Amino acid sequence: MYDDGEGPAAVGVGLSRVEPGSSQARETTRCPDEVFTPHESCVTSTLADGSKLMLFKGYEYPDRRVDTRMWNAVLVTPQGQQVSVREWNSAAEKDEPVSRPAPPLSASQLKELVTAPQWQAAVDAIAERTGKPSAASSTPPPRADGPAVRETLAELVPDRVEVVSKGGQEEEYAYLVLDDGKGRSFVQINVQHGMLGDAGRLYGSAETLDDGTLVATRQGPGEKGAAGVVMWTVDTLRVDGMRVVVSAFNTGAQHEDATRDTPALSMKELRTIALSPRWDDLN
Repeated sequence: MYDDGEGPAAVGVGLSRVEPGSSQARETTRCPDEVFTPHESCVTSTLADGSKLMLFKGYEYPDRRVDTRMWNAVLVTPQGQQVSVREWNSAAEKDEPVSRPAPPLSASQLKELVTAPQWQAAVDAIAERTGKPSAASSTPPPRADGPAVRETLAELVPDRVEVVSKGGQEEEYAYLVLDDGKGRSFVQINVQHGMLGDAGRLYGSAETLDDGTLVATRQGPGEKGAAGVVMWTVDTLRVDGMRVVVSAFNTGAQHEDATRDTPALSMKELRTIALSPRWDDLN
């Protein structure tokens, strides 16, 4: 708890290690997509020593149901030392009333705090995990290239819809925002390998196609709690362990209220996309 005379504020520091040069290290300092995480501002920069620094100003709740602001600084060094500093304009990150207009530390003060060399020394003092990985875990399944997933999805959507925007992650996940003339519709996809072990848990009552592919379908409310949002999903698992899951929503962003009655893609169209042989090319 920190109070500079303008009202109490929570400030937290986190220390950890990440594998240098890994996708996790890159994602940690990558500004979040506005589609998922609305924010005031976000900047990522490279410091003189090669460290990556992200300065983020946003909100504790993406849907703004409570106007708690959360500002964040994350530093990842070339050696894999990770330091994060978060601050809020309330006495705690959740379940406390807003106590001041903004968090107490400016962007320059956050940068000064997160780059203090004492934190990096503290990360170095954290005991490293010991023990060798087992043979089963030493060769993880390949991970689908995120940009390739995104572009394949864009090519598979029907010509009757317009792709308004698109994005995703480095691996496995991508999304499109579509418009069929009746309002925007968010569509997301996950392409994962090595998922046969989850068949019993995920596909207990699924349809089995002639080639052994499992197909499960779901229609229900959205996952983010926005008003009136529905989520239509086709979830498939091929015999080689590749899982393709496509979902469509009746809103342009999951955290925003519904803007149309149903998603822009029908369940039949989602099924066609999920079962497309084009995904085999990503192996």
